[in-house]
Amino acid sequence: MRSQTYASEMTPKPVIPSFAIGRDLVSMRDLSPSEVEALFHLTNLVKTRPEDFRTALAGKHVAMFFEKPSLRTRITFEAGVCGLGGTVSFVDQRQERLDARESLADIAHNLERWVSAIVLRTFAHETVESMAEHACVPVVNALSEVEHPCQALADYFTLYEKFGNLKKVTLAYVGDGNNVLHSLLLTAALFGSNIRIGTPKGYGPNAQILADAREIAKKTGGTIELITDPHKAVRGVDAIYTDAWTSMGHERETEERARIFPPYQVNDELMAEAAPHAVFMHCLPAHRNEEVTDSVIDSVQSVVYDQAENRMHVQKAILMMLVGGKNRLPLRSAHA
Repeated sequence: MRSQTYASEMTPKPVIPSFAIGRDLVSMRDLSPSEVEALFHLTNLVKTRPEDFRTALAGKHVAMFFEKPSLRTRITFEAGVCGLGGTVSFVDQRQERLDARESLADIAHNLERWVSAIVLRTFAHETVESMAEHACVPVVNALSEVEHPCQALADYFTLYEKFGNLKKVTLAYVGDGNNVLHSLLLTAALFGSNIRIGTPKGYGPNAQILADAREIAKKTGGTIELITDPHKAVRGVDAIYTDAWTSMGHERETEERARIFPPYQVNDELMAEAAPHAVFMHCLPAHRNEEVTDSVIDSVQSVVYDQAENRMHVQKAILMMLVGGKNRLPLRSAHA
């Protein structure tokens, strides 16, 4: 069932807002609470009235460089750009890193002459940061080992559709403290929402990102709890989220993690400890019957495909706010 949209809470506005922070979305830390609210307003309009935005990126071209395999990220960006009237070039970098043949600075200075935006899915977060530093066109982080901002924004938009006021929502994340969790932490803080983190000792989130999220939450009224007991973490929550126990780059730890993480599997027993209306979330791909059982991911509580669909709508809004619309920020030198 397609999720309900609280359109009455988002009165249409005639002007597309722009990110006040500039051209790039490298980290959720690049955004302010007012900017993520504006982004969700636009996402709602794009999703419910797609015909109004068919030419929003007409004449714009987006270059996508992916060092990692992808299904959802690639298709949602390509379909999103095309749905807005733009065009896309996809460059498969799985055989070599982006800077293997020439420096990122040289690549950036070439690309900025040809394209309207650059989307990167990389192993190293520094690759995204360096491209953003040197390129004079918007750079979007489509996943690095540190963050996955587009995913977290789609996840919280899904929660908004389901529950409305995000300040009243509590999300429990159980499993590995990875890049997805980092962006979820920061997004929850920006919305003044509540998040519980249930991870094994030694597998929690990055200390600096946690500290930054807590600083944001102090201003927005959000709450962040770190808990090692997965049952305590999920008790009474509105949503349970998990991800793979072993992310790309940690394959050598697979056997060790397989011994540590089974208590954090999201199964019927764990879901039963959440609120009766709770939903299950996963960024996909899922390792079925490892971090989540078939009975949970295929249940009526699962919103994993809503999350996947919303990747496209959120990313449309991101690109429009960075490079499209009447109020877009002018291109400026990265060295200004």
